[in-house]
Amino acid sequence: MQKSIIVKEGNYYKRLDKFLRNNYENLKLGFIYKLLRKGFVYVNGKRVKKQDFVLNIGDKVEIRYNGPLEERKKEKSILPRPLDLEIIFEDKNILAINKPNGVSVHPGTGEEKVTIIEGVLHYANGEFEPHLVHRLDKHTSGVLVIAKNKQIARELTEIIRGRNILKKYQALVLGILKGEKNKLEDILDDKKAVLYYDVLNTYRIKNIPLSLVDIELKTGRKHQIRRQFANIGSPVAGDNIYGDFEKNKILKRFVGLKRYFLHSYYLEFDYKNKRYTLMAELTDDLKKVLNRLER
Repeated sequence: MQKSIIVKEGNYYKRLDKFLRNNYENLKLGFIYKLLRKGFVYVNGKRVKKQDFVLNIGDKVEIRYNGPLEERKKEKSILPRPLDLEIIFEDKNILAINKPNGVSVHPGTGEEKVTIIEGVLHYANGEFEPHLVHRLDKHTSGVLVIAKNKQIARELTEIIRGRNILKKYQALVLGILKGEKNKLEDILDDKKAVLYYDVLNTYRIKNIPLSLVDIELKTGRKHQIRRQFANIGSPVAGDNIYGDFEKNKILKRFVGLKRYFLHSYYLEFDYKNKRYTLMAELTDDLKKVLNRLER
């Protein structure tokens, strides 16, 4: 393992922990944080323990540790596999697709179906190197952005994590909600989680009240939308993890809702002096659910 690295344009990450995670990818994440905690990491010759220590181009980052390394298990190589992609935008920097329901973005344990990254690799055909800059859960559909090289991915990830981005979703939730610009604020996994929502329409089917909501997501916590609406007693319809299993069975039978109703329909951000506005229509399965509810 290379024990020292000079911070350059090509490997730069602002935070020290992020720099270590991305430049020592063979090491376990927990081990990297242990190295920081125990004082084995030095910047320009000085011991640094702060995870959020700010790096600058030209800094020298060293790991002064001579014990056994805790390395990650090698992931199986990702190979190109054909996948029908609904491309909503493409230029020299990014590819944006309308991610379908039921498709994982990245191969995982026991995953046999073609994943998004495998499908994009096949589509790229060697002309660019795709990198994910954000993720959507397997059963969440909508706008998904893929960077065309590692440097673009690094820059876009900073934009997304810095919240310099407008992210909008539509969800169908249980219960009758009212009003505009309603705010939900929670602590999820020890971090602040914030979203705003407007009520677009309400329905009732078999004595189950439902609200269609437009959501502006301000933070990006795991399963944030599903967890926050469950916390107010209005879980996302079709969600059997945070929601109501019995009511979901009724919705599946009478309106054909076979997954949780959550769709990322809008992303807007600035990159390289260009405004990107990316939109994805509701997928056909969710359109059919709304049509049946309106009837």
